[in-house]
Amino acid sequence: MGLSHLLIAQRWWGSGQEIEASSLDCLAMTALFAGSTESMQLITAIHPGFFLPTPIAKWGATIDQISNGRWSINVTSGWNMREFDMYGIDKLTHDERYERSAEFIEVLRGAWTQESFNYEGRFYRAEDLTVEPRPSRDLQVFQGGQSDAAIAMAAQHSDWMFLNGGPPEKIRGIVKKVGDATAKTGRQVRFAMYAAPLCRSTDDEAWQQIDHWLAEVDPELVDKRRETVSGAEGMWSSQEDPLSMIDSNEGYAARLIGSPTTIYERICEFQAAGVDMLHLDVRDELFQAEVLPQVHAL
Repeated sequence: MGLSHLLIAQRWWGSGQEIEASSLDCLAMTALFAGSTESMQLITAIHPGFFLPTPIAKWGATIDQISNGRWSINVTSGWNMREFDMYGIDKLTHDERYERSAEFIEVLRGAWTQESFNYEGRFYRAEDLTVEPRPSRDLQVFQGGQSDAAIAMAAQHSDWMFLNGGPPEKIRGIVKKVGDATAKTGRQVRFAMYAAPLCRSTDDEAWQQIDHWLAEVDPELVDKRRETVSGAEGMWSSQEDPLSMIDSNEGYAARLIGSPTTIYERICEFQAAGVDMLHLDVRDELFQAEVLPQVHAL
């Protein structure tokens, strides 16, 4: 399909109804994909607290070697509080979790750029850390989150932000906030927006499917989902939008819904709003056949 990147997510626990189902382990799956692909960039979601940055620096350098420099990290500060309790991980407050993530990134970058690295922080430490084999390139850091704390961390430490789906005006607002923050740090942050396309021959046919899905939404499950994501700030901010309840990460709220022409025009709106990459659910076969080739040409 010509996809440039693959995100290997980590859901430690999930029912699949309330929000997201639990997944296979991200480290094992990244190693599998590294040996099964040739050109696609691999992005592993890593939760600080569940992992220490020093062994991840070693593990990531190994994946970098066996994949010929195709590995990046998605540092996810975490919002599913039930997972933290199940695995005995210190939850911290929302903003403290981002402080921990910032230290995590500082350790990773230090270990990857310095032959002998020392660090003493609130959450992590390292003494004369030497990572062998040495990484082949600079580390690319992705992150999620749309809160003020997330934006502050991105402006200081990250290269990419994953955004939930939503209308172009919402995306433009986040891009502007990040731009204002990076103007003070002198860095550049790029944006990858999640979207779940629903492509049919006509707009009416696509929206009939959406109406059918909305009619099947269980209000009790909506309440459970809201409770599950209560550890997040800034994400799932469109609770009044019914489309945000069809899937996780507000993929259908991006409204890549309709005919191939309608969806392509919508994608162009997001590109104009500052989206550099689409983080896609690619199960829709008509989208694959009719729209994806046009996206590659943008």
